[in-house]
Amino acid sequence: MVDVIRGNPLALMVSNGAPADGPFATHLPVITAPDWDGAPAADLTDLPLLGHMNRANPHWKALESGSVILLTFTGPHAYVSPTVYDITPAAPTWNFTSVHVHGVVEKIDSTEETLGVVQATVQEFEKEFGFNWDMSESVDYFRKIVPGVGAFRVRVTGAEGMFKLSQEQSPEVRERVVRSFAERGCTRHAQTADLMDRLA
Repeated sequence: MVDVIRGNPLALMVSNGAPADGPFATHLPVITAPDWDGAPAADLTDLPLLGHMNRANPHWKALESGSVILLTFTGPHAYVSPTVYDITPAAPTWNFTSVHVHGVVEKIDSTEETLGVVQATVQEFEKEFGFNWDMSESVDYFRKIVPGVGAFRVRVTGAEGMFKLSQEQSPEVRERVVRSFAERGCTRHAQTADLMDRLA
């Protein structure tokens, strides 16, 4: 589950609003706290997460420290055509991976701590997805825009991982699905094939 979170850090954060507003949902970047180096619990309890959003977002205004939230992380996924199975009868399906994280949010008031969350997010994403961009010449710019950023911590209270990867099929059919995904030339399909191989 931690691999899915780190590899797919654009989470959908959902929390209740007032009855007139209904629930709020915002896509936003979420990282594990950079100073965390422990082993996660099986249900990720107490995993320290950090995130941020635009303070102009109505979700930020509705969010209160102590609020219960749900973060959903969508991992590799792909449609499975019955033609791949080479058996009859068959039915199409969608292989997917996701993690639903439940937690309690704590809004960060300090400008310096908010800046720290932004910098930690940049460092994490440059290391994993970028080109190790040196942000040192942009920190003054960050300081100018950070008053518009709402940063928060999440104390994880539990999580569920959903890994639907053709487990119900025979090893031969699973191998055909993996091979079909790997040959597609699409990153999403290749990632799904890789995860099916890892979890076989």
